[in-house]
Amino acid sequence: QVQLVESGGGLVQAGGSLTLSCAPSGSIVRLNLMAWYRQAPGKQRELVATITRGANTNYADSVKSRFTISRDNVKNMVYLQMNSLKPEDTAVYYCNAMDDARYPYWGQGTQVTVSS
Repeated sequence: QVQLVESGGGLVQAGGSLTLSCAPSGSIVRLNLMAWYRQAPGKQRELVATITRGANTNYADSVKSRFTISRDNVKNMVYLQMNSLKPEDTAVYYCNAMDDARYPYWGQGTQVTVSS
């Protein structure tokens, strides 16, 4: 079964930057809405950013002006550029997408740790 695979997580100091990438593990015809979620220890998973196939974006208030979501429709990939990282951004980041049949795809998550 095709899944999404995230990469690019790691340990970074506060104020630093990271770029996350997400790609399908196999062939997917077409992905529509794509998104990044995150889950910090002891907290619920929260929506970070979304992007439509036409590149319309939305962001959680906590990351506006610091994070940028983008996508490659040919490769069915989505990216998250994270700047000015804060310790409160520490979480497991998950990639999410839906195909034309609204079937949801998820990744296994990638850890982002921001040290103060």
